[in-house]
Amino acid sequence: MFKNYLKVALRNLWKSKGFSAINIIGLAAGLGVCLLIVLYVADEWSYDRYNDKADRIYRLDADIYFNNTQFTASISPKPLAFTLAKECPQVEQMVRINYQNDILIKKGGDWIRDHHVALADSTFFKVFSVPLLAGDPATALNEPQSIVIDESAANRYFNSTNVVGKTLELENKNICKVTGVMKDFPRQSHFHLSFIRPLRDANHGDDDMWLSNNWHSYILVRPGVDRAFLQSRINATVDKYLGRQLEQMLHASIQDMNHQGAHFIYHLMPLEDIHLHSNKGYEMEPNGNINYVYIFSFVAILILIIACVNFMNLSTARSANRAKEVGIRKVAGSTKGHLITQFLTESVLLSFFSLLLALGIALLLLPMFNQLAGKELHAGSLFTLRFLSLLVLLVFLVGVLAGSYPAFYLSSFQPILVLKGKIASGFKGSMLRSVLVVGQFVISIGLIISTIVIYNQLNYIRSRETGFDRDQVLVIHNAYLAGDPVKTFRKELTQLTGVADATLSGDLPTVGSGYDQEGWFRTASMDTKGAVVLTNLFVDEHYVPTLGMKIVQGRNFSIDFPSDSTGIILNESAIQLMGWKEPINHLFYRPGDSMKSVAYHVIGVVKDFNFSSMHDKVGPLVMNMGDNRGSLAVHLRGGNITALVNQIESKWKSIANGVPFTYTFMDDDFNKLYQSEKQTGQLFISFAVFAIFIACLGLFGLVTYAAEQRMKEIGIRKVLGARVGGIVGLLSKDFALLVGIAALIAFPLAWFGMDKWLQSFAYRIGISWWIFVAAGTAALMIALLTVSVQTIRAAVANPIRSLRSE
Repeated sequence: MFKNYLKVALRNLWKSKGFSAINIIGLAAGLGVCLLIVLYVADEWSYDRYNDKADRIYRLDADIYFNNTQFTASISPKPLAFTLAKECPQVEQMVRINYQNDILIKKGGDWIRDHHVALADSTFFKVFSVPLLAGDPATALNEPQSIVIDESAANRYFNSTNVVGKTLELENKNICKVTGVMKDFPRQSHFHLSFIRPLRDANHGDDDMWLSNNWHSYILVRPGVDRAFLQSRINATVDKYLGRQLEQMLHASIQDMNHQGAHFIYHLMPLEDIHLHSNKGYEMEPNGNINYVYIFSFVAILILIIACVNFMNLSTARSANRAKEVGIRKVAGSTKGHLITQFLTESVLLSFFSLLLALGIALLLLPMFNQLAGKELHAGSLFTLRFLSLLVLLVFLVGVLAGSYPAFYLSSFQPILVLKGKIASGFKGSMLRSVLVVGQFVISIGLIISTIVIYNQLNYIRSRETGFDRDQVLVIHNAYLAGDPVKTFRKELTQLTGVADATLSGDLPTVGSGYDQEGWFRTASMDTKGAVVLTNLFVDEHYVPTLGMKIVQGRNFSIDFPSDSTGIILNESAIQLMGWKEPINHLFYRPGDSMKSVAYHVIGVVKDFNFSSMHDKVGPLVMNMGDNRGSLAVHLRGGNITALVNQIESKWKSIANGVPFTYTFMDDDFNKLYQSEKQTGQLFISFAVFAIFIACLGLFGLVTYAAEQRMKEIGIRKVLGARVGGIVGLLSKDFALLVGIAALIAFPLAWFGMDKWLQSFAYRIGISWWIFVAAGTAALMIALLTVSVQTIRAAVANPIRSLRSE
């Protein structure tokens, strides 16, 4: 029996090749895009799950609120994790990481700038599941001046992984012995390290500094530990030790400060949640965003719905052509169950043909998708037994669900009515089809509006006034490695034709995070009631003019004023926070050596500029004059930029003692801060185009069928003198009306969704009325263009062909 169902199904599909092709292509396109989104979502959810004990690892994250200033970061005091492991039986192990990002390593006679280096406790490999290819994980980080490198670094510097006992020469004349070679970190990790040095090599002087947050601290808890209970133990430990130092410095207990609304909390952040739920300050690497995962999952569902709606629409639209077949089958003795099985077999068979094509589409689009999403997804993920099993089940369900209405609808026909020709046909014959078309275009118009809003918001971020000039600013990295000559080098650069100015500072506004945060006080007694937490930038006297910032009150730093060593420049947000109307010469205090207050005087106010993400408002900031040689920013002006960079490089090599000349441009650094948003926008545009394509494919099939059903009517109208334009309008107006209804439904839904998305940006565009008009007009034009292709063909057809049988 099943063989007969299959044979009849294949015969019917072949008989209606055009409709079968539209159905298969539409569903395959929807499934193919959904497969890519599923791979993306699965990849995002898989981060850090390579660790065997991932469900028991937590990071300690700072959450400090102090006199209307908030500090939230992925770091904590150096002694916190150590103390918890020592005093809390619930903590099985801990590791602290001091991420340093870049390092210079000597290879042959050349210095190479490498990345992903950190200092860590010897317990690193007891917490994280990173296997060693060579060396003992229990002792690899025990010795001073030792180093563990990853497989890629070993091959890069030694052309082998069997390198335990060999040495690497690092910057500052550090000779380190390789004590281990670890496998490369999986890509799905929220941090990646290529070089790990023992923490004992660090001499930060903060072993007992509870008020200094500089370390990424992770704890491994014992099985079955209650998270809420452990958090209470952490809070008690912080109150005990950090509270003691606060009281020594501020002469106020932590309980008194809590009563004033302040809090000092270190939250437990589950390792498995970091990638999608943590975008705090001082992250070792940029993380993902759970909202984008939800958005893309929702888009995948919408695209699949559009594809399934096409499937149902075309199947029900063809029902009139199958009506006589059903009547004859019933007269011949076929039961309703047999008919339902027959139609469901056709539907499921069509779905499986679509699946094969969908896999091909996914494989074809995967390289482009990886480029857009910044991923390295592999085709092999599509062909795992688990994934294919779920996919086959999904396609079967789609086939059954999409084919269920046509199956039950057709099998319920009364043979007498059918054979008398009393079954409604054509586009107007089904209210359900109209509802489904409206649903498709609600989704399509919503995606068009969302795409325009996302594009405009991202363009606004890139073009908005940031308060500093980032165009043609060359940033030379690791300037400190050149030593004292770098100051002379900076001065020599300013004498070059084409160089406007240059500044030495590691606190550039395109760093995004990692700036120092310190407490400042209104009084010398450091009374907590007047305390604020400010972002500290350490700059020279050339910082403000080089970056085109504006001093709105007072003056800039100057070497002509020796007192500027204790001078500070505040931004407008800091002045507003302090409530000062005349800020110049105001005294401000912060802790110095031995926790005694040191007085600073305000010499100027700089116009607010964005020194962190556009997702956040400009926070209160203080500039201190200091010797900060992290980077050298050189403002170029016009001319031949390539030749000027080559000239700067030549001068660098003459003073840098082999330190490589590595640079970026500040506008590129700025754009990298919003790379995630850019990729999201590109993906959203791509998905919107696919959704509209699938919807139009279904619309094309429907209008083709409607034109076929009304072919004799069109012939009669032409014989009676109807013009081609009138016939095209007659066939198109029903579809135009449905698109109009869809637009009225989509507008408020899209506005609500996009308004919610825009709330994540401190600086955002408004959703203008023209966006809705443009989206509605675009959808209508696309629909009419799709419809007109077939309606014009039907309208210009010779009426003799359609009427010769009458």
